[in-house]
Amino acid sequence: MSETTEDPSATKKALRTVTPPYRGRPDTEMTVVGAVYFLTLLIMLVPLLPFLLIGWLLFKLFGAVDRKLSSPSE
Repeated sequence: MSETTEDPSATKKALRTVTPPYRGRPDTEMTVVGAVYFLTLLIMLVPLLPFLLIGWLLFKLFGAVDRKLSSPSE
């Protein structure tokens, strides 16, 4: 088996390409759009929470009554 002695820094050489390298940047525009979207949904859904809570409680109550009536009593 032959051993090759390559320079370990060979992988760190500059990449030769025609296009300029991409430099990442923060995408603040999309962050603002996401924040506005979240706040709009929050403003629209918070007033519905009491109705959702009442509906959930009624669902649980009627489910418990149905189970009580349908179970055979001993």
